[in-house]
Formats: sequence, C-alpha cells, structure tokens
Amino acid sequence: MKKFMAVYTGTPDALANYQRKFADEEKRKAHERQGMEAWQKWVKAHEKSIVEGGAPLGKTKRVTAKGIADFRNNLAAYTIVQAESHEAAAKMFIDHPHFTIFPGDGVEIMECLPMPDRK
Repeated sequence: MKKFMAVYTGTPDALANYQRKFADEEKRKAHERQGMEAWQKWVKAHEKSIVEGGAPLGKTKRVTAKGIADFRNNLAAYTIVQAESHEAAAKMFIDHPHFTIFPGDGVEIMECLPMPDRK
C-alpha cells in the first residue's frame, strides 16, 4: 500500500460566501453539526485506509533566502491515507463534506514518496 497526503483547501472568498449564506448563528451551527456528522461518517467508511487523521492547519510562516514572513495559502487541513493507487486514494474524497457541506473548495491528494538513499 502506498501512502498519500490529502490536503484540504479553501479560499477566503468561499469562507466569506459561507458566512453570508449562514449569517444566522443558530442556522450556521446546525449546518456545521450536520457537516461534522457527515465527516465522521466519511471517517468511519474509510477508517481502514486512514493512516493519520490529520488536523486543521493554522497560520503560515514562509522561510526564504530573504528571511521569515507571514504567508497566506489555501491549505486548511490534512489527512494521511493509504491506498493501492493514486486514483484509489483520490476516489476516497469524492463528495467529501469538506466541499459539499463546508466552504472548502477541494482536496488535493499527493503520494508520500520514499526518501532517497543517502549514501
């Protein structure tokens, strides 16, 4: 089995649209509960393939030759899964609650490659 990192993405515009759509706090909280229930259902359906449940991601610092700076990207969270192929890993995320219920815009799946020998 190969390992894959799934990175959940989202944009500030998508979040702003979501907040406008659910301006009423009670409706937003009810919708978010529905989303968390759907996410837990997804986890249960794929529990044998999930290597690491991952976590939400916080603010970013970017380090370059010029130093350290605050940086904005579209990365929201991550999960590590295992699958026979890249395609099989990607198929796990079809209709994921991150973008069908929550304001996320997608999930990017990348193979975790082995480190090259350092001889």
